[in-house]
Amino acid sequence: MIVPLDHSVADGPIAPRGGIDGLVGQLVGTGVDAVVLHKGSLRHIQTDRFTGMSLIIHLSASTMHAPDPDAKYLVTGVEESLRLGADAVSVHVNLGSEDERQQIADLGAVADVCDRWNVPLLAMMYPRGPRIGDPRDAALVVHTASLAADLGADIVKVLYTGTPDEMADVAAACPVPVIVAGGVRLDTEDQVLRFVDDAVRGGAAGVAMGRNVFQAPDPGAMARRIARVVHGGGALPRSPRREAVPAGVA
Repeated sequence: MIVPLDHSVADGPIAPRGGIDGLVGQLVGTGVDAVVLHKGSLRHIQTDRFTGMSLIIHLSASTMHAPDPDAKYLVTGVEESLRLGADAVSVHVNLGSEDERQQIADLGAVADVCDRWNVPLLAMMYPRGPRIGDPRDAALVVHTASLAADLGADIVKVLYTGTPDEMADVAAACPVPVIVAGGVRLDTEDQVLRFVDDAVRGGAAGVAMGRNVFQAPDPGAMARRIARVVHGGGALPRSPRREAVPAGVA
């Protein structure tokens, strides 16, 4: 159960009132395994927040205002992340973007440094670009997952393909653990939990869910409920007539 909190670089502040420390504090003890943050955010967070929760430092960045928001670039490195206390690092790659060549090269280079320092690498892999039709096409999602594994990622974050059966094919084809991106904010808590349940039933090792946690009225309570489903203590009953869950966009 990972909660990405790196959205502020791309979209603007995600915790303007209580601050990032207050938001991270609400996640402590809820079953969240790790949070994803940019390096500068750590200056504003109490260090004891991470005694029972891992820290993943995100190495990639871009903003929604750029000529090409899909062009991700590195803003820090593995060694600096280790100095800051990271347990792992993450890199974002948009497969099919006009800048794909550089992003894939960055992924391979970061993977080499991670191997040197024995640091786990989470690759966030999204099909985004002018030649991408359906970004949730199962074959395309399989390609993004296998690409990350081929270049040295230890965990791969991908889009949900739409059904547990399709997700099972993705998980089976990837030699490293696959986690599912949470996507856009869903309308109801029931939709969120069923989305997570479907992903886990489909073979995903977990989820990386940001907006549906930090935009919830009570982020800590929402994180706790999601974590129970991910960790097996809150599986939902299966029903052929249950409400369809929109896949959204990460």
